[in-house]
Amino acid sequence: MNKNKTYGKRILPGFGLTMGITVAMLSLLILIPLSSILLYSFHMSAKEFLALILRPNVRQAFLTSASCALIAAVINCIFGLNLAWILVRYDFPGKRLMDAMIELPFALPTSVAGITLTKMYSDQGVLGKLLLKAGIEVSYTKTGIVIAMVFIGIPFVVRALQPVLEKLPKSLEEAGEMSGAGRGYIFRRIILPELMPSLLTGFGLALARGIGEYGSVIYISGNSEKQGTQVVSYIIMQKLNSGNVDYEGAAAIALVLLFISFLLLFFVGIMQAAAGRRTIQ
Repeated sequence: MNKNKTYGKRILPGFGLTMGITVAMLSLLILIPLSSILLYSFHMSAKEFLALILRPNVRQAFLTSASCALIAAVINCIFGLNLAWILVRYDFPGKRLMDAMIELPFALPTSVAGITLTKMYSDQGVLGKLLLKAGIEVSYTKTGIVIAMVFIGIPFVVRALQPVLEKLPKSLEEAGEMSGAGRGYIFRRIILPELMPSLLTGFGLALARGIGEYGSVIYISGNSEKQGTQVVSYIIMQKLNSGNVDYEGAAAIALVLLFISFLLLFFVGIMQAAAGRRTIQ
């Protein structure tokens, strides 16, 4: 009986206090700010809301953000998988340094990254000159937006894949080789299915980050409505920084972004649950 009582005790007491602090901080930092977006959006009628979202410049900004973020997320999946594979499966000089550099987009201020990328890929930049000779213009184009989104999104894919690759038994590959399967077949039919939930998780996180990104894309995009290089975050900041501040309009556009992000994170949650079930099995 005493044994059962011992197991019934909580190791860390004070559930009520800790839960209260957690809920208070969650409310102050997340729930209340998000609720304010809803409140400001409700100041507009449904007709005004739709008219704002369907404006040509706003619609084009959503299309630019979504399409560039999608392309960047696909690129990140390809190169992120390759990078994670190298970091997990091979030992080479500078491996720890390369692994640490993956975190740079998280630590580096996005505005600094945007200015640096703009300078590098401009007509007078080191990389920009070389690409311009090949007929590829980067700065102030959608190509530049994609590059900036690749920069800030690749850590999500690499960090999502690394733990799975580390736990993936090499016996699966050896079994495929013993059965006479080629490397391509082993990767497609044995390795890739095991990595797919984590790969889709990284894809979803990179996509969500790219759609709402501001600092790293604001300089390299050029923000030209005529060329369609305005992103959604720029439209929001434009409404907040103009002489006639439009909180309601900014909140309405942010609400759509919030809904898109929620759907993507819900998708990520499903992928993580699938990965957990696969690990348990």
